[in-house]
Amino acid sequence: MKSTADIVKKRFLGFLIWQSIHSTIIFILFRTTLSQNGIVSLPSLLTCFSFLTFHLSLLLFSASLSFISSPYYDRPSSPYDLALALLRFLFSGQSQPQGFLRRARVFLGLFGFLLEAALAGTVALVSLCKSESCGGVAVVGLRGFGFGLVYGIYYVFKRRWVLEFPIIQRPLFFSFKMGLPSAIGQAVKLSAAAYIFSGVLILFLQDQFGSHIKTGNFILEQIIFYVGIFSVCLCWELSHHLHQVIHTKRYIFAPPKGSAAAETNPSEPLLAALEESTPKSLPRYLAYLDLCMVCDNNVDSWRRAAFFEETGETYKKVVAVCLRPLEHLASNFAEGLESSSVDKTYQQSSQLRLPTVSERDSRFSEPFNNSQLCAWCSWAVASLTARSHKEDRFGVAQLSGSNAAVISTLLSCLLAVETFLGKKTSLQSPNALMGPAGIKWATVTTARSDAATSVVGKKRGVPLHSQAYAIADVLRTSIYCIVSAFHEEMLTGAKAGLLEKDWIIGGKPLYGTRELLLQKLHLFLDFRAC
Repeated sequence: MKSTADIVKKRFLGFLIWQSIHSTIIFILFRTTLSQNGIVSLPSLLTCFSFLTFHLSLLLFSASLSFISSPYYDRPSSPYDLALALLRFLFSGQSQPQGFLRRARVFLGLFGFLLEAALAGTVALVSLCKSESCGGVAVVGLRGFGFGLVYGIYYVFKRRWVLEFPIIQRPLFFSFKMGLPSAIGQAVKLSAAAYIFSGVLILFLQDQFGSHIKTGNFILEQIIFYVGIFSVCLCWELSHHLHQVIHTKRYIFAPPKGSAAAETNPSEPLLAALEESTPKSLPRYLAYLDLCMVCDNNVDSWRRAAFFEETGETYKKVVAVCLRPLEHLASNFAEGLESSSVDKTYQQSSQLRLPTVSERDSRFSEPFNNSQLCAWCSWAVASLTARSHKEDRFGVAQLSGSNAAVISTLLSCLLAVETFLGKKTSLQSPNALMGPAGIKWATVTTARSDAATSVVGKKRGVPLHSQAYAIADVLRTSIYCIVSAFHEEMLTGAKAGLLEKDWIIGGKPLYGTRELLLQKLHLFLDFRAC
């Protein structure tokens, strides 16, 4: 079985091979088109040298792209924070805040990408457009530098370095073909913006590079520049799309079917990747994606059947690795909501600010950065729990207490996210609060929900608001998946007063109270949770 580092290396090498194919085609088309019009006539040796330098620039761009790409968005430090931390360290020797070094590395990586993109744009445009009619190497190189800088700024600002995993996994060629129209359209827009920016840059520096250009050649020169910028931009956009397709493709962490390892312990490679790989790394995300596919689909049912082995150890490990990100999410929200309800002074001051610059939203942005992983874990553990109703021959799910841990964690996460959205955590209707045996549940209303309602609940346009709704929908769907599979058993337990004992943990939940979780579970049993 390959190590996680070998998986990333193999995918990067495959990316370079496929990238060289489409970039070679674009280079040949560009040269052939200009040669047919009699614009460029270069010796074959110089053409080969231009071809090599063009691919060298693409290699530089690809290396920098792979270096900064990550499945997890980590907020970089600002230049002001870096300067302030440096001064604090030099003059007072104070230690840096937690997570500062990580954010500083992200900033330096993105800043390095800007410089490398500008350098790669300079080399690529000189390789394509160098001719006597384009004003020399200095002018072409400066326009290439401006193009690379514009592209790099847009790439960093739009967070395109964060890997986005597709909902539906398709074959590589089909996935690449599906993104061709959007890549071409994006290249047209970016090349136009870069062309204008580089033209303005040359306009201000035309005295240094010479402004004596014949009127008849000016239009021809601008056409060469734009076609060259568009060609480089198209290569970069196709490389970006190819990088996303290759690195987000599912990898199967399992021994070959029919081998000795598949018969003895087929879950060992997957569990090893989940537990031993670096947190927030690409192999960790690929392992969680593979686990979600195994739990949800019937393609690898033999792998899922191995989770329900007699001892129950494998099942408990799988549930534990799935609940870990969800527990982290609920804990972060519990701490954030607790700290947000300090006094009315903060609420009054926050009303004077724009919604997009709220410090409170910035504290909650980090939990949502891991929303993709939390969605996989939620759906994987819910699907596995639901399938245990029919596939668990030894009853390891119920006997190990995993069912109660799963439901309690999902409900705690849902309550925390709904509180963040401003939704009240207690029912308004008195009849809805009646539990089994006519017991009326206590209304739980805390200052945290009031703070969330007053600060977050009205912000429909804030990105965190839409992300919160998305993760709440995933959690709600996951709970309904379990409730639908065990509906009859849960109803019977509710009538007998055993629902809380079988499906809610005995200790304090991650968020809320046991009564509140049971009240929420009754809503799901009645299919009234929304």
